[in-house]
Amino acid sequence: MTISVAVSGASGYVGGEVLRVFSAHPDVEFGALTAHSSAGDALGVHQPHLRPLADRIIVPTTAENLAGHDVVVLALPHGASGEIAAQLPPETLVIDCGADHRLASADAWAEYYGGVHSGTWPYGMPELITAGGHQRDVLFGTKRIAVPGCNVTAVTLAMQPGVAAGVIDPTDLVAVLAVGYSGAGKKLATNLLASEGLGAASPYAVGGTHRHIPEILQNLEVAGADDVRISFTPVLVPMARGILATVTAPLAAGADADSVRAAWESAYADEPFVHLLPEGQWPTTAATLGANTVLVQVTVDKKAGRVVVVAAIDNLVKGTAGAALQSMNLALGLPEATGLTTIGVAP
Repeated sequence: MTISVAVSGASGYVGGEVLRVFSAHPDVEFGALTAHSSAGDALGVHQPHLRPLADRIIVPTTAENLAGHDVVVLALPHGASGEIAAQLPPETLVIDCGADHRLASADAWAEYYGGVHSGTWPYGMPELITAGGHQRDVLFGTKRIAVPGCNVTAVTLAMQPGVAAGVIDPTDLVAVLAVGYSGAGKKLATNLLASEGLGAASPYAVGGTHRHIPEILQNLEVAGADDVRISFTPVLVPMARGILATVTAPLAAGADADSVRAAWESAYADEPFVHLLPEGQWPTTAATLGANTVLVQVTVDKKAGRVVVVAAIDNLVKGTAGAALQSMNLALGLPEATGLTTIGVAP
């Protein structure tokens, strides 16, 4: 079979990564590549690493240009996907890499993003633990997919085994994330200049203001938590891509190190892309570079009475484009891992 895929926002970081990752899929053939300000340019001007597509001309992002494809991937800024998605035919599989369709609560959207909520689509995190099993069961046959936020992916997959097994107290989560600069996109801003970022670590969206917080809460509630509270602090660090999330929570009454380890082992024993490392080995972002991999380690800090989990991902792959392809495979009834790799790039 041949799957025709159109990609909007093709000149941005996410759009470029979608093109790179989807290029490895044996059945994908690219149709329209669209953008706004870069329309009319050759793709190679903005994505010189995508040599097979370098001569393709970027066309304007319109419903007309995106229609007529089997799959449309929207790699647009938050708040820009809803309007264009509403104009696409219902038989087209539309995958939104932005935030427009992730949240179930219109109130949470208004608080953290502002504007009109575009509605809720099936959530593109196949590994998410649900009351009925896993989110992958919901994705089969769907025509609309909301890809998770990259920070959300790291924190959710770090902590959901503990929530589902009842071995942590989810009312006191603390998450500190080291985040690569590509997570901020290509926008021109003083704090994103190399002269500002190289050799520096800079916290941002501190004090409960980060837009990924309601999505994390939503996921952990789906995984079984009655009440979730999280202190979430992301820190920009001088690397192009990657997220290292360190998340802690109080050890639940009656739980111990053995039951904690068993919860994570059970949750991820059969997952193709989430890997619990051997005890004593800790995740690094370098080991996930270019791969659809989540590396996880868990331990118990006995003196503090807290469970400590560290998770590493490539924010542009498992954090975005890889999740989009993984979810597309499920929606189309293909093997989930088609076109995806767990092999990173090192050194």
